[in-house]
Amino acid sequence: MHIKDIDLNLLRLFDAVYRTRNVSRAAEMLDLTQPAASQGLTRLRTLIQDPLFMRSAGGVQPTPKAQRLADPVRHALAVLEQALGETAGFDPAQSGRTFHIHMSDIGESRFLPELMVQLRERAPGVRVETRPLPREQVTEALDNGRIDFAFGFLPQVRETQHVKLLEDRYVVLLREDHPFTRKRRSGAALLAALKELEFVAVRSHADTLRIVQQVQLEDRLRLVTEHFMVLPSIVKATDLAAIMPRNIARGFEGGYAIVEPAFPARDFAVALHWSRRFEADPGNRWLRGLIEELFRE
Repeated sequence: MHIKDIDLNLLRLFDAVYRTRNVSRAAEMLDLTQPAASQGLTRLRTLIQDPLFMRSAGGVQPTPKAQRLADPVRHALAVLEQALGETAGFDPAQSGRTFHIHMSDIGESRFLPELMVQLRERAPGVRVETRPLPREQVTEALDNGRIDFAFGFLPQVRETQHVKLLEDRYVVLLREDHPFTRKRRSGAALLAALKELEFVAVRSHADTLRIVQQVQLEDRLRLVTEHFMVLPSIVKATDLAAIMPRNIARGFEGGYAIVEPAFPARDFAVALHWSRRFEADPGNRWLRGLIEELFRE
């Protein structure tokens, strides 16, 4: 086999199938029909003289030869994308591009309002779609282009480019006239006094549940919800307390009190993540520059 025999699109198909372990998902990612993807894979198998992928439960698994090819192919595609991206340019005032961003509901409330104000002024045709993903899928989704960026406290997301935007910590949010606020306590006394409270927690935010477990407050949970942004109205209407980031809690207007117990590992950093593969893309570079300008402390 010679390089002249290989169609670049076959390598893109190989890379997509290797990353997704699924021919249908790879076809969707490349905007191909399922038959076209299957035909392309058949051509590549013939050229390379190897099955490359074998059927398995829920998709396909790479052969040893496919595993040896995967990194060189990925690197070659990344070099080409970077070279082409550097010459393509990006005009925010004229672009109609859609950017896909992973963030939680709490991240949407913190970052989207200000971001959308600036996009309206600087890039009125640009669109944003949020795509919340399980954390274990974020790195792969960045690498295969399913999302362009990921916002948040994402310690499980590794092997990405990232920049720290801001420091934050977990605090307890109460209604402002809650009886708990009448006593001045700090340190170990404040942490121990939390057992006087009853809590609402959010199922989809594992770090708040981690704190509940670490300080042994599981038996004080009275409500577990799916979404973070319902918490303020619940806290304001009841005696329930909520553990949440201080940056978010400070944004609620009137009627709330914040206490800051010395939770274990209460401090964390919110970061912006993107893939090395698309780092040189002019649109990617422009938007992450805007995001840093707006939110980096």
